[in-house]
Amino acid sequence: MSPTFIFSILVFQLLFASQPCHRILTSAADGRWQLLQKSIGVSAMHMQLLRNDRVVMFDRTDFGKSNLSLPNGKCLSNPTNTALPVDCTAHSVEYNVLTNEFRALTVQTDVWCSSGAIMPDGNLVQTGGFNNGTRRVRVFSPCSTCDWQEIPNGLAAKRWYATNHILPDGRQIIVGGRRQFNYEFIPKTVAANTFNLPFLSETNDRGVENNLYPFVFLNVDGNLFIFANNRAILLDYVNNKVVKTYPTIPGGDPRSYPSTGSAVLLPLKNLKAPAIQAEVLVCGGAPKGSYLQALKGNFIGALNTCARMTITDPNPQWVMETMPMARVMSDMILLPNGKVLIINGAGSGSAGWELGRDPVLSPVMYLPDHEIGSRFETQTPTTIPRMYHSAVVLLRDGRVLVGGSNPHAFYNFTGVLFPTELSLEAFSPVYMDAEFNDLRPTIVAPKSMSGIQIRKKLSVQVVITGKVDPNLVSVTMVAPSFTTHSFSMNQRVLDLGNNNVTALGNSTYNIEYTTPRSYNLAPAGFYLLFVVHQDIPSQGIWVKLR
Repeated sequence: MSPTFIFSILVFQLLFASQPCHRILTSAADGRWQLLQKSIGVSAMHMQLLRNDRVVMFDRTDFGKSNLSLPNGKCLSNPTNTALPVDCTAHSVEYNVLTNEFRALTVQTDVWCSSGAIMPDGNLVQTGGFNNGTRRVRVFSPCSTCDWQEIPNGLAAKRWYATNHILPDGRQIIVGGRRQFNYEFIPKTVAANTFNLPFLSETNDRGVENNLYPFVFLNVDGNLFIFANNRAILLDYVNNKVVKTYPTIPGGDPRSYPSTGSAVLLPLKNLKAPAIQAEVLVCGGAPKGSYLQALKGNFIGALNTCARMTITDPNPQWVMETMPMARVMSDMILLPNGKVLIINGAGSGSAGWELGRDPVLSPVMYLPDHEIGSRFETQTPTTIPRMYHSAVVLLRDGRVLVGGSNPHAFYNFTGVLFPTELSLEAFSPVYMDAEFNDLRPTIVAPKSMSGIQIRKKLSVQVVITGKVDPNLVSVTMVAPSFTTHSFSMNQRVLDLGNNNVTALGNSTYNIEYTTPRSYNLAPAGFYLLFVVHQDIPSQGIWVKLR
């Protein structure tokens, strides 16, 4: 062995030994599945996590009986419901995450393909739907005995397949919907007006409305990024003015309903920087013409591409990436450690009754901070196809709750390719594996926080039993999403980093951080706060930003 070769080995060993001792989740990861409920009686078309760790779910009310009776013989009379004028079954449930139990709720009008968001006071305010529900506003308060309250004619326009988002002033904006090329606000502070948005008519393909459930994100400048079909704009909703038009996604294929892809605003980072960057990721969908072809029984393969763009750049451009498998009707959920879980969906066809084929059972993890070509990791597959009308939400303990799937106009359990699904599953990302317990932070104080303000220095105490790398500790805030039809409305993750990590003894550490500096970054309301160490998040605590 030559002296030169020996010297090279010694240099390599010294370099390796000088690296910090930590375990970042960069290798192929699997994750685990758990069946929580074989049947909750209702197919979970819509989901929202509330601040009491309960999830409200609902389906549609005009397809006939569900598999869950209303309590005490409560029956709803609706002469316009030709399937069942008097209905004694539930079409909404509240699921208790902590006890794995559920109870029937009474939704009074049709919530099919509706939208919503959590208001700053913690109430779920939900809008629109079908039939007698198109102009309804519904409110659900987080309590163990609460039920739906409904406001007739609470909307200025009929909203079906619209998108909602919380604004910096605490209102919700409701954008679009079938044949609605406009937007409006709730609560109403002025006359119940709608505001025209020609972009929505411009993206309305003839014969196929590929602009439904538009992807809407609050940008860091307070304007709204709105994506429909294959295009996007930046809207100054205060002055009803389009302030930027973005390039069309390369290839020109549609990505919004019914050519249903999904989208996220990637986690906002470096929040102390003078100019904060914001990036949007759009994945999957169906090639142009897929919906009409599927109606004829020809199921075209879904798109296998993602498009990513820094929407704050002066000259923004889409950058294309390739997923491990094609997907239409998939969901994208932001995780506390900043990664993106792509889950559910089909490999061919389109959104719509009976129009999807080739279920995609394996989730994919997207790693935003990796180099292109190494950003996707295929996860452990489920055994349950989640096709049209599936939904997911992130839970406080870090799991992802998965439910729904009903590609039929009625509940149908036999003689079909994909039976109606009434089950609930939980997907546990690899960060929940026991091998990372020594790196996992446990928040010991505070247990929750209310009334925190923007631009404030705060601290949180955690226990970490393993060796701590202070440079790999961060605090994240996650806004709980309203998820339906492959889009998680109001979903948002803010990486607050850390100002200082101090050892207090007995494996306890004090972590200082600063809250976001503007409501454009984080509108007032309830968030889940996590401490993340070496990609391993703690369980979250509920905090209220006011």
